[in-house]
Amino acid sequence: MAEMALVLILGVIAFFIIFVWAVPVPLWISAKFSGVDVRPFRDLVAMRLRRVPPTLIVKAMVSATKAGLKLSVDKVEAHFLAGGNVQGVVNSLIAADKAGISLTFERAAAIDLAGRDVFEAVQLSVNPRVITTPLVTAVAKDGIQVKAITRITVRTNIERLVGGAVEETIIARVGEGIVTAIGSSKSYKDVLGSRHYIKDRVRERA
Repeated sequence: MAEMALVLILGVIAFFIIFVWAVPVPLWISAKFSGVDVRPFRDLVAMRLRRVPPTLIVKAMVSATKAGLKLSVDKVEAHFLAGGNVQGVVNSLIAADKAGISLTFERAAAIDLAGRDVFEAVQLSVNPRVITTPLVTAVAKDGIQVKAITRITVRTNIERLVGGAVEETIIARVGEGIVTAIGSSKSYKDVLGSRHYIKDRVRERA
């Protein structure tokens, strides 16, 4: 009898441990108090079975809900399963909402899955960054060599970010434009004497 009682006690303890692991009750309570609608069995247990960390998903949902955003647990989980950065996407949505930028979860998720940093993209959309090209050397038609450095103001266009040029591509295109502009100048004096001339030629090339 004692052995059976011991086995029963151990079985109850094992069941309790498995239950607590499968159904993170404290996490569910925290989500409920934060206004996040997650179901203990259909959502949290299912996440465990699909090897999705419930804490990560619930934390992202809580952040979005507190910021006044409405997200679907299924969509957030699906983005994780697709290999996306869930917290990064949610942070970008919060930043975009505060900045008055129209950005949907689907768009942010697509940008993230494309390998771009969507949170940085939102920041660049609000606060453009100035980048400097490497020193470019070209020869005008009169045979005089000209060296130039260009500063470019970069602002992200969220709608065209997927498939758009990255910073390295922009620098390369501007460099090519500078070389073309200098090389097509009759004299180096034309280059040094007219910044607008270079800017127009670079803009055409880029």
